[in-house]
Amino acid sequence: MHKDEVDGFGKQIKGAVKDAAGGLTGNDRLQAEGKLDKATGKVQQKFGEAKDATRDGLKK
Repeated sequence: MHKDEVDGFGKQIKGAVKDAAGGLTGNDRLQAEGKLDKATGKVQQKFGEAKDATRDGLKK
């Protein structure tokens, strides 16, 4: 597992919490930040997965 995968997953969790908190409190800005954090985290996680796949492919 690559560092980007772990960091990306963490950002997704942080974003989900912000999104939920914003929805519960009616804070549209916080909810939007949460959605952005989730999307950013997903991209970072996929980037880490691609790095791992590339590294694994080069080892063979």
